[in-house]
Amino acid sequence: MNIHLFDFNLTAEQEARAQRLHEESIIIDMLYQGPMSPANFTEEVTEELKRRCEKYINDPTEYVFRIMLESYNMASRGELPEFKESWLQSGITAGNRQISGGTGSRSMEESIKYLTAVQQQFDSFDWLVKATKGEHIRQAKREGKVAGMVTTQDTEWLGTNLENLEMMYKFGLRVVQLTYNMHNYVGAGCTERNDAGISNFGMKFIKKMNELGIVVDTGHTGKQSTLDACEISDAPVIASHTACKAVSGHARGKDDYTLEAIAKTGGVIGVVTVPQFLNQEKERPDMNDFLDHVDHLVKLVGVEHVGIGTDWPMNMPLFVQEMIATKIAPTIGFRKEDKLPTTDSLIGFEQYIEAINITRGLVSRGYKDEHIKLILGENWMRVIEKVW
Repeated sequence: MNIHLFDFNLTAEQEARAQRLHEESIIIDMLYQGPMSPANFTEEVTEELKRRCEKYINDPTEYVFRIMLESYNMASRGELPEFKESWLQSGITAGNRQISGGTGSRSMEESIKYLTAVQQQFDSFDWLVKATKGEHIRQAKREGKVAGMVTTQDTEWLGTNLENLEMMYKFGLRVVQLTYNMHNYVGAGCTERNDAGISNFGMKFIKKMNELGIVVDTGHTGKQSTLDACEISDAPVIASHTACKAVSGHARGKDDYTLEAIAKTGGVIGVVTVPQFLNQEKERPDMNDFLDHVDHLVKLVGVEHVGIGTDWPMNMPLFVQEMIATKIAPTIGFRKEDKLPTTDSLIGFEQYIEAINITRGLVSRGYKDEHIKLILGENWMRVIEKVW
């Protein structure tokens, strides 16, 4: 797999410095859809996945899940070496492994499928560690392994019984996003027509997260719900993956007041690599647009509160990524005006193996070594070690 270096016009000395920093730093992606990217799925593998999952084609949600599960199966049998190679080549020390769930009475039942898919990765790969405390991540770095953090982007599947949250904590769940785009039992998401805050149940939910030691995530959470969470939580609040509304104007971004509120809790804001979230004007946004959001955050809240939460591209063949964007996204709160990309990716971050372009970009913007290490992962580590 070839890494395409984005043209930052770095000197040889700067290139060497970026390489050193990338190799020695703990790098954490708090919304890690990888390790593979659409470009890593060969035509042969893509056709085999289509063949094995063909009977689910009429149910897009189930079809996508089966493609994902089968790719894990192939990787665990050694049929997809790119899975391991992509993660190790990227230099990313830790990334989340995500649980999803359905809605209504079958929410927990549906989530079992994702629980088993996540656990399968930890059971299958001796190079992948389930991280339930900060030391697991630091140890993985020392041993040349990588760490997976069990997270979820919604709480609806957990229902209104707080024992479900406690049960998932015992499984390893350590980061919970309060809402996705829409309303749920806890509060309102960022694409709802009204800006409702955290519900009475949501207050209890957040306090239970604090009690257990689960990080409160507001990535897709609406403004008032995010502000409420910052007020309610006794522990740092994060936005695992978002953008700065002041820079791009995108609805998935957060305004400066909200970003400041997150930082005041001791939290961290992860910047996405979803192209249109970073710049709605360019036909093809690139790494400089990502860095513009980083720069804005550093000036607004300080370098200690900035991190990475890429969220794009998907760990799927390109046709599946397109299916997610066109057929599934509209059912989970994405609107036409949100301009969710289908086949595009950020120039300079088209594969996870190109994560070094983030480090190189930070060097190009003049950040000091210690500040680069904070942004790459140590800021996330501070929150992880405090909460977990």
